[in-house]
Amino acid sequence: MKIRIISSREEINSIRSNERAVHLAFRASNVDFLNLIQKAPRLQMVQVPTSYMKTMSNAIEVFLDMQGIELLQGDVWGHRKDLDEYFTIEDETIEEIKSLAASGTNMDDVTNRIQQKTRLNPDLIKFISKNKIIA
Repeated sequence: MKIRIISSREEINSIRSNERAVHLAFRASNVDFLNLIQKAPRLQMVQVPTSYMKTMSNAIEVFLDMQGIELLQGDVWGHRKDLDEYFTIEDETIEEIKSLAASGTNMDDVTNRIQQKTRLNPDLIKFISKNKIIA
């Protein structure tokens, strides 16, 4: 699974229309979210840092929910945007999350186990476990 890292408003115009997951590494306004949705109509998930989540308007949260887009909080640890514009989650990690969730393991246990091996945040692990992400 690849998450497109967007680090400025200007980058919204350069994303592909088939992007499904993005991480906003800047404090996005409501207009930025609207532009993002117009540019990437297949979007399923937007991740923002926890500190930005606290200052977001409720209106954009409701709007994203109405569009069927999940809003997650978290960071992409250790990613260097100058080397790659995508943060990649390994197929093995996705398969492990899916198999643990399918086996009936408690979601908190799944999250704890995966976090010990990777630096993925809990919201992202839960998103992967409940959505049809193909590894």
